[in-house]
Amino acid sequence: MIDVRPVFFIIGWLLVMLAGAMLLPAAVEAGRPESESTVFLIGAAITLFVGGLLIAVCRSARPNSQLHRNLTLRQSFLMAVLSWVVLAGFAALPLMFSGIDLDVTDAMFEAVSGITTTGSTVLSGLDTMAPGILLWRALLQWLGGMGIIVTAIAVSPLLRVGGMQIFRIESSDRSEKVLPRAAQIAGHIGVIYIVMTTVLTGVLFAAGLGIFDAVVHAMTTIATGGFSTMDGSVGQFRNPTVEWIVIAGMIAGSLPFVLYIQLMRGRRARLLADSQVRAFLGILVVAIAVLTAAHAAVNAVDPLVALRQVAFSATSYMTGTGYVTADFAAWGGFAPAALFCLMFIGGCAGSTTCGIKVFRLQVLFAEARAQFGRLLHPHGVYVPHYAGKPIPHTVAASVTSFVFLFITAFAVITVALGIAGLDLETAVSGAATAISNVGPGLGGTIGPNGNFSSLNDAAKWVLICGMLLGRLEVLSVLLLFTPRFWRS
Repeated sequence: MIDVRPVFFIIGWLLVMLAGAMLLPAAVEAGRPESESTVFLIGAAITLFVGGLLIAVCRSARPNSQLHRNLTLRQSFLMAVLSWVVLAGFAALPLMFSGIDLDVTDAMFEAVSGITTTGSTVLSGLDTMAPGILLWRALLQWLGGMGIIVTAIAVSPLLRVGGMQIFRIESSDRSEKVLPRAAQIAGHIGVIYIVMTTVLTGVLFAAGLGIFDAVVHAMTTIATGGFSTMDGSVGQFRNPTVEWIVIAGMIAGSLPFVLYIQLMRGRRARLLADSQVRAFLGILVVAIAVLTAAHAAVNAVDPLVALRQVAFSATSYMTGTGYVTADFAAWGGFAPAALFCLMFIGGCAGSTTCGIKVFRLQVLFAEARAQFGRLLHPHGVYVPHYAGKPIPHTVAASVTSFVFLFITAFAVITVALGIAGLDLETAVSGAATAISNVGPGLGGTIGPNGNFSSLNDAAKWVLICGMLLGRLEVLSVLLLFTPRFWRS
């Protein structure tokens, strides 16, 4: 049987940090008429108590600083899954206690959507909502984005999740070793993450946003989360400069943060020389060019206006951010179909984005090319390559398994939403936006002009599971449901 004490010891410390984060919106609410500061203080007290209790009970089994050398493989998988679920549950407490009148299902939906950086929401009336609630939603996405990066760089490669072992930091090739330990990586990423958020806040403020709006949108842009302070999202500001700044911020959050570490260490050429970055930018540029031409021609829109609207929507959906500036459903049938496909692609590995991720598509494409070669020349030797290096068979098999399970999970969630009573368009786009952690779906109900509040509780719980499944990269979750995982 797995010894769960080290896992819960770490989760205890994560809860303590989450309790500390709740003090920020409490401070923002302090002194306001009809202040919501009490709900955050109560939530912080409960979270701190449970976290402290877990630390005290499991203290004898605490791991030392080199986490991956002290937790077993099974304990690491269990921690990766439980930490997100437990943190989301406690993050929902202030929302449940607040005056916005959310029941357990809606509070959990909003918290999971926040911490997984999905951006789907059940809330309306954001324009007049308490700033503490708006800040808490943004803070959840910001913290979730940080956790996603650290998990992708320091944990997933060691657990060999979905081909992520190709990005192992502690490679036998010393020249590819960015920093010696995962703790140092996390520290450097934290500094870069904070600096990027601060810079983006300043730029948005200079572009005309109020300081609070600038802070919230900087946090949710870098995290590619998409929670806004307005029901109309970024489009409600009616500021083209802000839209272009947010586009740049979404792209920045979608690139591998390990390359920012190298950039910080003077290796400037590595960022644009990276094959994954070039592929990501290439796909995005082609999609924008095609959609802009179609939008300008079909809807008789000024080409520059069409470029800005398309660039924002395409970047938002491909990166999984979910911000909205225009109702693309009115552009004709091509735009929604193209954006639906883009949401599955996602950004780069080691970023805040989700989806299938570009590197996996590169691996599959390389495997397909090699297979075509073998079919045409059965006696030839064709070795697929990624970034100029041969792709190990274990990586190719892992990527293939991930993509198969990702598509299967999407299909299962779609069927489950149909059983819950949703129409086909809402069920399909809802499943896609959940598993890809994008935010808004398609159609009049959960599309760019709607939200998820009208869905029944059964559908919301299916989507909650879908968001967690997508954020945890499918394999990590499904592994826990296999009997072999729990055997000694």
